[in-house]
Amino acid sequence: MANRMKYYVVNRAAMCYTDSGRGIVVMTELKYKFTNDTLFKMLFVTHPELLKKLVAVLLRIKVDSIGSFQIRNPEMPPESLGDKFCRLDINMDVDGQRVDLEIQVDDNGGYYPERTLYYWAREYSTALPSGGKYAELPRTVIISIVGFELFPCAEYHSEYQALEVTRHTPLSDRFVLYYFELPKLPATVTTDNGMELWLSLFRAKTEEDLSNIEALGVQEMKEAISAYRHITVTPEFREMERLRTKARHDEAQALYNMERKTKLEIARNALEMKMSVDDVIKLTGLTRKEVEGLKVTN
Repeated sequence: MANRMKYYVVNRAAMCYTDSGRGIVVMTELKYKFTNDTLFKMLFVTHPELLKKLVAVLLRIKVDSIGSFQIRNPEMPPESLGDKFCRLDINMDVDGQRVDLEIQVDDNGGYYPERTLYYWAREYSTALPSGGKYAELPRTVIISIVGFELFPCAEYHSEYQALEVTRHTPLSDRFVLYYFELPKLPATVTTDNGMELWLSLFRAKTEEDLSNIEALGVQEMKEAISAYRHITVTPEFREMERLRTKARHDEAQALYNMERKTKLEIARNALEMKMSVDDVIKLTGLTRKEVEGLKVTN
């Protein structure tokens, strides 16, 4: 009998009905997903052979064709993990190319393409050594795996280069941006599509999703999931994640305080201009008690 291509259908919810319709299968949500930036960097930095395979798939090249592969920023200093500006991306040199790989779960108010343009410009501009020639600047690639829909298209994979708008001829091969939108991945993932198989790890939300991927029998997936399960129980990872979580909470609180301060200042100015309390409430979103309290102090 001929070998059959294996596949699985992703679970799109944490709970679903069984085939018989008589019972309910409750899915076990992952405490840490592959899109967790602390986990992402720790896993692939400590398992560079898996990172190499992932990058080869995303760049659509054969892993055996990669001669030189080096991670340029393997460090994860604990003192920096609490910094809200700390990025846990992975910078690599891949056969003379500069490649930066990042996970982004949320859109955070938009402008993500502009953000990746900034990262590209920084990587490209810092690649030229003092006294170096422009011709020595390397091809610089930014790879973004995102957990949200970014572009108005059906395809999950987008590649951007600098092209002339009429003739569509490339300006230079040094500029490349790759985006992979996880929500657009097909529900059915097969063993003959390595790109979708790797990306399905980052889309996985439940233990059942990981088990289904393992059941496909692909050695690379088994290795990646085994590494994931090992790392997520280590004290080192737990402490790093605690620091990152605290930084996220502190950032959210600081943002809330700043927004509230701005609203209060707008409300004070509006009251001084004799705007009614009802109009100030509509303008700022503050409660009546908050606005009337400002009116008393004024």
